[in-house]
Amino acid sequence: MTNVTAITTIKGILFDLDGTLLNTLDDLAEAMNFALRRGGLPAHPVDAYRFFVGDGIDLLVRRACAPVADEGIVKQCAAEFQKRYAVCWSRRTAPYNGIEAMLDELESGRLFLAVLSNKPHTTTTEVVRHYFAGRHFTVCMGNGIFPRKPDPEASLYIASIMGIKPANCLYVGDSGTDMQTALAAGMPAAGALWGFREERELREKGAWWIVERPADVVEIVKCSNGEW
Repeated sequence: MTNVTAITTIKGILFDLDGTLLNTLDDLAEAMNFALRRGGLPAHPVDAYRFFVGDGIDLLVRRACAPVADEGIVKQCAAEFQKRYAVCWSRRTAPYNGIEAMLDELESGRLFLAVLSNKPHTTTTEVVRHYFAGRHFTVCMGNGIFPRKPDPEASLYIASIMGIKPANCLYVGDSGTDMQTALAAGMPAAGALWGFREERELREKGAWWIVERPADVVEIVKCSNGEW
């Protein structure tokens, strides 16, 4: 774990979903490649989707369809993707190793926990309910209620529901978009290396810490709070 000196007490943690709590890459790639083939376009290797996802469905589809700019084809692919993902999102998706143990420890520390995703809100709540049944998240929010990340409005709203200042809310995500969101909201940010993006992007976009495994998130909180 690479860190900087903590300057605040952490009272809550806001998690990104895809690439942070869950490895969703295979199912996202399967659904998008299905849509591309339906549209007569070439499919992509699964690993390419690490750089396509993270900014909502519209940008995922446009990145996967590039360089095709025909709006009719793009809209068709978007519709096909959503239909396919609705039936395949749980086939290979799973929490990353160490996530459940991390959540156990954080819950024992009586921290507020929340999820914010650029997935559609209904999909986000369904996915979280499926994979984290029995967990208590103060807020679980997807796209469609507030502007999507990196706009900070949703993050600030979540901190207000937690009843804490943004500076007391650790943001954990795996992309530059997540780091930008945290920066805009005034939240300390931890960039997760187990996710979809690379360390350089996380650092360039404002990560306070680079975490290599979920247990490092617990260590950040304990160091900031003097244990609990």
